[in-house]
Amino acid sequence: MFRRIYLDNSATTPVAPEVVEAMMPYLIGKFGNASSIHFFGQEARGAVDRARHQVAALINARPNEIVFTSGGTEANNLAIRGLIESVCRRARVSKGVTHELNDTPLLTHGLPHIITSAIEHSAVKNVCEDLEKQGHQLTYLPVYEDGLVRIEDVEAAITDETALISIMTANNEIGTIQPVAEIGRLVRSLRENGRKIWFHTDAVQAAGKMPLDVEEIGCDLLSISAHKIYAPKGVGALYIRRGVRLHPQNIGGHQERERRGGTESVPNIVAFGKACEIAQKELAESPEFLRSLRDRFENEVGEAITDIVLNGHRVNRLPNISNISFRSVEGEGLLINLDMQGIAVSTGSACSSGSLEPSPVIRALDPDDERARGAIRFSFGRFNTTEDVDQVLKSLPAAVENLRRLSPARQNRAAKINS
Repeated sequence: MFRRIYLDNSATTPVAPEVVEAMMPYLIGKFGNASSIHFFGQEARGAVDRARHQVAALINARPNEIVFTSGGTEANNLAIRGLIESVCRRARVSKGVTHELNDTPLLTHGLPHIITSAIEHSAVKNVCEDLEKQGHQLTYLPVYEDGLVRIEDVEAAITDETALISIMTANNEIGTIQPVAEIGRLVRSLRENGRKIWFHTDAVQAAGKMPLDVEEIGCDLLSISAHKIYAPKGVGALYIRRGVRLHPQNIGGHQERERRGGTESVPNIVAFGKACEIAQKELAESPEFLRSLRDRFENEVGEAITDIVLNGHRVNRLPNISNISFRSVEGEGLLINLDMQGIAVSTGSACSSGSLEPSPVIRALDPDDERARGAIRFSFGRFNTTEDVDQVLKSLPAAVENLRRLSPARQNRAAKINS
């Protein structure tokens, strides 16, 4: 029986033993509702407050700027939809309009404009597309061959109606790190001159893999998720800079300073806080360890397999992601072949795994369908070893060669060369 190897840590991570240990008491004896005023409730409230400090410390924020959510998707929805709805409502009040938003004449002209990139996660992309259907103007910035947004493109896209710029910190498929600090400086300079523009960044993939400082980035909103940093699924957080107003998307009780109604999932929040604490302590060493695994893997693959393309920026990227296109190979076929040998990888974002279309991220780099269809993401984590990498390197070249022998694209290419 083969040993299974997990190289899909960008999709989700295993829960760390220390994190399980931290959350267990709040699943058993310390089960109070954090909104209750008796002992059990205040015990839970104290645990939530500690976790809020731990999450805030990871990104250099104030604890009262952290709102707990059910994950990265909800955090992105609250950031984008919440900001835009707040802007629209304030505009209506200033114009003396009091009836429903969908009937407001304001919606036919001057709706808030949003700038985002062509390679955002679906939790941002789909929210933006939904707002576009409602009449908002959207600008999708290109990323070019290296997967990077250009600051000059951001600046050129800004209009008088621009209210929000949402650019991810690091891409979930290719790992490319975007110039978010430059964007933050641009937004700050515009606000200093009286422009009402806010900046959101989806940092779900970046958290724990690189230092995050909301003051250095200059963002107003930042999303993170627990299950990407060795904590359970079902909890995340949105950083909301003090003074930024959002319209809540979960209407209910008074939790999270009335910015997100709903009873707090205390065990998950405790686990999230512990994972952030660990991530902060390991930031000095963990990225270098992940980079060593990734570089060892890429160097060996480059020598053992021909006709491959490394997707994204070669240097300015997360240390744990390697996205490689194997020409004349269908990525899903290679994924299944490797899975049968006990190796778990991905063809792209886990949230898009039900789609048969080539990765839109890879197509944003290059419209060549063959490159997009042959793309595989290998994402390393803290529990991987050099032995894992060596085992994958033993299996991967043969798997690629077997699929290429059966590939119509490779056969057609060979026929053209021979003719």
